[in-house]
Amino acid sequence: MHMLYNSDSFAVVHILANAQEVASAADSDTPRPVLPRHGFEIVDKRSGKEVYLDGSWAELFQQQIEAWQQNTPTQEEVEETLERYASLAQTPVVVH
Repeated sequence: MHMLYNSDSFAVVHILANAQEVASAADSDTPRPVLPRHGFEIVDKRSGKEVYLDGSWAELFQQQIEAWQQNTPTQEEVEETLERYASLAQTPVVVH
């Protein structure tokens, strides 16, 4: 788990759900199909809700992160983008 962004309004964490299993499968002599899975958790601190992006949503968000690495955005630009994703949030944050 890697904290990517943390502000008064949002927190973004990159989660590698089965990174250990993928590493074990790569080191093993016995082939074992393991699909690498990862996702992003975006917490909207203002509403107390979070959204977990995986699959194609995670891929789209990863592309956004790569674009930010090419052209450093302002905090306002980052928060506007996170606001759009946070509009999907339905899950209340219980423990963080």
